[in-house]
Amino acid sequence: MTRRSRRLAIIGTSGIVLAAALALVLFAMRDTIVFFKAPTEVVASGPVGTRIRLGGLVESGSVRRGSDQMIEFAVEDGNARVPVRYRGILPDLFREGQGVVTEGILSASGTFVADTVLARHDESYMPREVVDALKAQGRWQEGSGLRKTTQK
Repeated sequence: MTRRSRRLAIIGTSGIVLAAALALVLFAMRDTIVFFKAPTEVVASGPVGTRIRLGGLVESGSVRRGSDQMIEFAVEDGNARVPVRYRGILPDLFREGQGVVTEGILSASGTFVADTVLARHDESYMPREVVDALKAQGRWQEGSGLRKTTQK
């Protein structure tokens, strides 16, 4: 075996090993990857049983508190609304009419069962994905005092 062919064999073997390692990492992470969706997208596609992030505005008048820390509310973007069920303590800044991002699974009944609820941290912040979804729906107003973050 010549020096050049030995070098090519080592490079080829290294490439195959790296590709296999990458495939194993992606396969292991398949359940932890979470995609962001707006209520309109959730209603249209209905990703039942898939873990997603649902973002939009908390619909005014939709928050209902039950027993055993069960909270029900709706997330809307102007065109569609998705009912959300969450068991736990909500963030202090959770309010009706404000931006929220929930993480969980859409049930077969169309209710989003959240295990995480994130609220904006001050009066001028809203998650970038929520702002983009609201702009796409025509509900975003530049003069509203809200801004999207520039963090990458």
